[in-house]
Amino acid sequence: MERTNGLLRVLRTNYVASQDEIKQYNWRSVLQTYGYLSPSEMETIQYNSRAVLEYVMLGKENEASLINSITRSRENARAVQDHITKEMWHNLNAYYLLIREPSIRQTIQSGDPITALDALIRHSLLLYGTIDITMSRGEAYSFLNVGRFVERAIIITDVSDIKLKEVNYRLDDELTLPSLRYLLYSLSGYEVYLKTSRGIMTPDTIMKQVLYDESFVHSILYCMSHISRYFKRLEGQSIPESFAHLDFLIGKAYNNLKYSTCDLKGGVSIGALLNQTRSDLYNIAIAFNKHYFGYN
Repeated sequence: MERTNGLLRVLRTNYVASQDEIKQYNWRSVLQTYGYLSPSEMETIQYNSRAVLEYVMLGKENEASLINSITRSRENARAVQDHITKEMWHNLNAYYLLIREPSIRQTIQSGDPITALDALIRHSLLLYGTIDITMSRGEAYSFLNVGRFVERAIIITDVSDIKLKEVNYRLDDELTLPSLRYLLYSLSGYEVYLKTSRGIMTPDTIMKQVLYDESFVHSILYCMSHISRYFKRLEGQSIPESFAHLDFLIGKAYNNLKYSTCDLKGGVSIGALLNQTRSDLYNIAIAFNKHYFGYN
């Protein structure tokens, strides 16, 4: 569901950007990240905003689509109903029914897509609130939050890379600031940035907030610190060797980011750090699957 929430904000921000552009808006980088189309298939829809939204939101053949993520979340929740609250289950089931409503598809195809996106985002926020005020702070809640912040950090690396690709990793390009402004919108960070930077926008200060600001809930370092925080709560219920292995990987990922020598004025340097961070997060997820959930 964290993936769903992040993707909704990415799609909303990019759709708004597509309406602001004078020239045709290219969705290629979004399709490359959140789809499985061949280059020729991508070319047929990459300039068609409604077709892209329909594919990424409702395409059942697209493994990364919103509808597939919500369906899998619902099935996962069904399997662990003893560990989540009744309110959380009902809310998630209602979310599943909402994404399947014909009106959502009709709005994307011929109405105002923002209306559909906003309805789903509101339900996503309702789910977060339901979890926060109904879930007991036990083992299940800790696992839920580790997963949430691993996924959020991955989304931030993906979205940041999308925006850097749009300017060919050149932070001195005149198109850099508009792209990075939309990055902040995608991460719900534009208002925060204006309040802390006195309205002065520079690429390096934007990337500093996205990468390193531990008070910004959609920075990668904030996510890393909360992965560690909630994982440490699982120590008492963990096999010591498994806990030690994950604790090492999480600490390594946190330190690789916090103490990196990344040049915030260099797009290539930031891109390399994002790739390293994404690799560290995948290693954490793989280790969780192996040591805690029994997957090879």
